[in-house]
Amino acid sequence: MLDADVTPVLPRTGGVPGVWVTAPDARPEAGVTIYVHGGGFSHSDPAMEKIMAYRLSQATGRPAFAVDYRLAPAHPYPAAVDDVVAVHRSLLAQDVPAGRILLAGESAGGTLLLSALLVLAEAGGPLPAGAVAVSPVTDFTDSSPSIRTNKGRDLVDPDIMGSIGEQYLAGARPDQAPQSPLYGDLRGLPPLLIVAGGDEVLLDDSRRFAEAASAAGVDTALDVYDGMPHAFHAVVLSPDDAHLPTATTFLRRVADWTARLPVT
Repeated sequence: MLDADVTPVLPRTGGVPGVWVTAPDARPEAGVTIYVHGGGFSHSDPAMEKIMAYRLSQATGRPAFAVDYRLAPAHPYPAAVDDVVAVHRSLLAQDVPAGRILLAGESAGGTLLLSALLVLAEAGGPLPAGAVAVSPVTDFTDSSPSIRTNKGRDLVDPDIMGSIGEQYLAGARPDQAPQSPLYGDLRGLPPLLIVAGGDEVLLDDSRRFAEAASAAGVDTALDVYDGMPHAFHAVVLSPDDAHLPTATTFLRRVADWTARLPVT
């Protein structure tokens, strides 16, 4: 069992359900992490999400809120994006400084947090201090070369990605933002840490987005872990000791990157 405080959500996150997870050494005054899980926009794994939130709380030294956002197909785009935005705005309304809020998520969660950043930026409100996106979909047109070149090397079958996108978008255009973050106006976004596996089919989604963000003047770091599949961190953060070195490297990187963010 995780040595952490896991508390059912109170009505303090814009009405969006989820759980707060606080590692033993985490301090609320250091800020909060909004954790957005993956799952193809259509399913969740509460047990794994608590583990992920706990590891993030450990790495960042702050409590993590695991967002139980609405899922497709019952709730297609933009429902999940709206939920992430609502959590951020609710924290602001409770006088949590934007400069002490971090967004983090993987796969679909990485996509959602990038979309949420674009929504928040367009609205002109305060933005989080930074965001960590692991293996995000950034272009629903499936134009990235790695979708083809990494087929068979990844755990994800690229042949099903089209149907996942169609179910989530439910008619929204795949070549527009914020649903496809790559096509958004990225100017003014907070610092970004984009993480990808070298063998994943979405590798070039991460690369292309990182290049576009950097070109827009965003402080962007791209970390590619050679030989790793899509959302590899979910494997390396499991209790399997065989993956401990990679897990340690990943978590230390998140901790160091977060520690360098400006605090306001």
